Amino acid sequence: MCAIKRRREYSGETNALQPLDRIDRAILKQLQNDASISNVSLAAKVKLSPPACLRRVERLKESGLIRGVVALLDPKAVGAGMLVVIGVVLDRSTPESFAEFEKAAQKVSGCMECHVVTGEFDYFMLVRTRDSESFNRLHAEQLLYLPGVRQIRTFMVLKEILSTTTFPL
Repeated sequence: MCAIKRRREYSGETNALQPLDRIDRAILKQLQNDASISNVSLAAKVKLSPPACLRRVERLKESGLIRGVVALLDPKAVGAGMLVVIGVVLDRSTPESFAEFEKAAQKVSGCMECHVVTGEFDYFMLVRTRDSESFNRLHAEQLLYLPGVRQIRTFMVLKEILSTTTFPL
């Protein structure tokens, strides 16, 4: 009965407002450090039986707390060592111009992130390229043609101080 009740609590949609218990937090911390860990090793680290641990991980996936499991690549090793932060100002602030820009931004080569922001810019994009020459090509061939753009300001990252995918739990 308890397992059925918990399954209903976790299924369907993201339950961000539901507090995580100590074991869920421990599982998420371990998986953020190494998602390739075996279920048996994970279970031992969080002091659960392997079947119970696997059920918890599956519930965390079903609930949307775990969105996916990926390999994090070394940008330099795959020819994308230069990180560029791009501030974008649109010429109009209409739902249509935002939608058109957002659709086009998703197709920009090397675009890792794109965020609507407040303040001086409408968007910030994080783009990875090989070097300044490849960024200049990207700028000339793609960025200048983004729809509805009034101004683009680029900031080439000289040194990455912190880049993480780990959430504090």
